[in-house]
Amino acid sequence: MTEERPFEELQKELEDIVARLERGDVAVDDAIALFRRGEELYKTCVARLQGAELRIEELTVTDAE
Repeated sequence: MTEERPFEELQKELEDIVARLERGDVAVDDAIALFRRGEELYKTCVARLQGAELRIEELTVTDAE
């Protein structure tokens, strides 16, 4: 499950998928599956980054008070 894996691991998998798709040596059906997986990873990574940003903002506000 993607949710339990470290962010860096998800990012590395996404980078590997992008590299494979950019090479263009993947069959069409495989490319579609890779694209879908990449999209899932991207959304998970963005959500994690947004969550981290919110936590940092909360800590910054708390420290400023």
